[in-house]
Amino acid sequence: MIVLDNIPSGALLLAVGVLFAAGVYLLLERSLTRVLLGFVLLGNGANLALLVAGGRAGAPPITGTDDAEPMSDPLAQAMILTSIVITLALVAFVLAMAYRSWQLHGHDEVQDDLEDTRIARLAVEDAPSYADSDTEETGVTLDEEAVTTRDEVALPDPVTEPRGRGGDGA
Repeated sequence: MIVLDNIPSGALLLAVGVLFAAGVYLLLERSLTRVLLGFVLLGNGANLALLVAGGRAGAPPITGTDDAEPMSDPLAQAMILTSIVITLALVAFVLAMAYRSWQLHGHDEVQDDLEDTRIARLAVEDAPSYADSDTEETGVTLDEEAVTTRDEVALPDPVTEPRGRGGDGA
């Protein structure tokens, strides 16, 4: 009679699926805090999946002991430790980005990239994106184009905007 003792628990498999699904859902959000939580959930899901893949718990994987019980697989444990370290480094990086975004903008939402918006608009128009737009003569000077271009991260120009108190005495 064959006994299958490596069949994982259905609850553990369901937990892995829920962790992965919730992690991917949070990764698709714009807020870096939610992206951070998504990475944490994905990391925990990967750890649980590796734990389930490691099989049943057994005796410690140390040779020379006289245990009748079969040894557990040390590879799964080593991979889980590696996954924990990678997840920790990734979380630290995203946390630093979220903190810096909060310092600069007062929120941690990722804005649309202006170049991505332009490329998407060209794709809708079915215009080739490889054309060199600098060679085309539009009749608009660079100064006129710069006035109409909106830069979301530009700092105020110290020449055109007043500094307020403590300036040059004006």
